[in-house]
Amino acid sequence: MSTGYHIVVCGGIVPDPLQTLEPVKGPTGWGLKNELMLPAILDPWAGHALFEAANLAKNVPGSKVWLVSMSPKAKLQQVMMTMAQKVPFELVALDGPSSGFVEASQAGQALAEAIAGIAGLDTSRLLLFGGWQSASRGAGATLQIVGERLGVTEQFQGVDKLEVLDGGLLRVLERVEGGSYQESELAGPPAVFGWATGELPEPPNNPQVGMQNMRLVMPALQKAKPVKLESAAGLSTVELPKQKRETRVVKDTPVDEIAKEIVAWLKA
Repeated sequence: MSTGYHIVVCGGIVPDPLQTLEPVKGPTGWGLKNELMLPAILDPWAGHALFEAANLAKNVPGSKVWLVSMSPKAKLQQVMMTMAQKVPFELVALDGPSSGFVEASQAGQALAEAIAGIAGLDTSRLLLFGGWQSASRGAGATLQIVGERLGVTEQFQGVDKLEVLDGGLLRVLERVEGGSYQESELAGPPAVFGWATGELPEPPNNPQVGMQNMRLVMPALQKAKPVKLESAAGLSTVELPKQKRETRVVKDTPVDEIAKEIVAWLKA
């Protein structure tokens, strides 16, 4: 395929998973305690999508990758200092909330408007990438809504592999139950791909790629459009899952009795 693809990756930032998260309700709705103080990373599922997008663009001449992110501008800048060294892309930034306490429909609408406004984007060559799930917006609906808003109805979720075949055909492997894959063939773009973990490792840091990206990242952050989204309605309380552990110490219990107790506990 000589013209290549226009690949748009949707990906927000999330708190580092090693941090303890505590939900709190503020004047604007639900959020995380000291959220702006928590170290952040690019959403892991979105990261897989970005690496797969860069690999596809590398192997198909004429392709280009954009990363569209709705996140607090200051935190996004910190994350971009690292991500910009991984793979080549052009950033489209929205200055808005990155937590999971907003409706998927609102987030999807804002992202779709940002994508539609990308200068030079050819929607007939569009491949919309994103995470199948998310560490913050795990509703599993945001990416689908973005695709629908852009008029892209060919959508694939749980993708682990995407191949370009002869004639421009796209071969897609989607996860299904039992560790199996559903194989599909697509004539070509436009299409939406919600990535699982893919098959690629995280690329090593490349300072040269970082310098090239940062020439565009900083201006994109400076002109990031502010986005105000309302917190998800109907949340009266939010709390972390409580840990529950029941331990009983016994001695000299026959193995058969232990096995029977385990079976009874599983049945219960």
